[in-house]
Amino acid sequence: MNTNRSALIAAGKTYRSEGISRRVRAINISAIKEMPLLAEQVGGCVSLGQGIPSFATPAHIVEAVCRALRDQGASGKYTLGPGLAELREAVAEDLSRRDIRVDPASEVCITVGAMEGLMAAMLTLIDRGDEVILPSPNYASHIEQVLLAEGVPVFAPLEENGWQLDLEAVRRAVSPRTKALVLCNPHNPTGAHFPKADLLALAELALTHRFFIICDETYDFLTYDEQPHFSLLSVPELKDQVIGTFSFSKKYAMTGWRVGAVAAASELLDQIMKVHDAAAICAPTPSQLAALAALRGPRRCVTEFRAALKARRDLICSRPNRLGAGFSHVVPQGAYYLMLRYPNPEIDSMNYALRLLREARVITIPGGAFGPTGEGHIRLSFGAAETELNEAMDRIEAWLKP
Repeated sequence: MNTNRSALIAAGKTYRSEGISRRVRAINISAIKEMPLLAEQVGGCVSLGQGIPSFATPAHIVEAVCRALRDQGASGKYTLGPGLAELREAVAEDLSRRDIRVDPASEVCITVGAMEGLMAAMLTLIDRGDEVILPSPNYASHIEQVLLAEGVPVFAPLEENGWQLDLEAVRRAVSPRTKALVLCNPHNPTGAHFPKADLLALAELALTHRFFIICDETYDFLTYDEQPHFSLLSVPELKDQVIGTFSFSKKYAMTGWRVGAVAAASELLDQIMKVHDAAAICAPTPSQLAALAALRGPRRCVTEFRAALKARRDLICSRPNRLGAGFSHVVPQGAYYLMLRYPNPEIDSMNYALRLLREARVITIPGGAFGPTGEGHIRLSFGAAETELNEAMDRIEAWLKP
């Protein structure tokens, strides 16, 4: 039993095992989802937890969907499994701006968020006992997806002084059973942004050892300080070994619409489509229409979101130095997360986060949920409005005072 589950059981959570499959017994609901559920029992909490941006879905997207629901009878019906042809074309056009070339007819599928695309990719590639390298700390759900596919997570620690890729650690993690590596860039949970040179070195490793790279590109739009984003999907030599998953959730404030995309070479996508069909048939048509409106409409909302999130990054980074000795962090270069190291190594991160929840009424995510390298940290999301960020940090400061 892992630390997270033990702590949740101590918090009153029970788990049935009789009659439950080995696959499901091996996984957990991620702490990112569990902490808000526990917060409901506490009441009056402020969240630095789940990565939900405070922005409303832009009006032009909402209005386009409302028009379609009124005027287009097909808007409430299934689409073809891969999604609306016009949306796939718009996704391919959008990717081409980043030098990613895909055929919209055979290399793009619209999914129920990036999460479904990731799960479909895992189930397509991973057999029981296959190893999947996770640069760690890593997004918590990647661990559970590997386990659900009956694979073996292999953690390759990031360099903690900047949360950058440690290429030697990745090389050491490669074995004859390595099937894939999952790369989230910009990075959840650390806010790191990996440079092009390191990504190209990673591509060379994949080509040499013939493993796949699954790219989680959820935050591809969100880098700071004028850093350009580079995607391994733009490397022609890697095309047969790379799968990309993309999301509308954060870029267009559409977390509740549950729409994303997966891009891969046609021979790979044909196999991924089997899982997609079995799991979802197709992404919800109204959500696909919303995604199409996002790509075809004005983009200033993305620019505005990025500017607001940069201001929130600067705000949240100004607060840890008021918490006292022993707290430290790396300034995020992408996404909207900060890993905060706390000065009490004798307390595991789940119990530290639970104490913050119950005693300070602040939701944070335990670093241990993101793999062993995350232990000793809590993850703070700065997607909330500035008033909420200040309130949460004020509560933590007050909690820490003797």
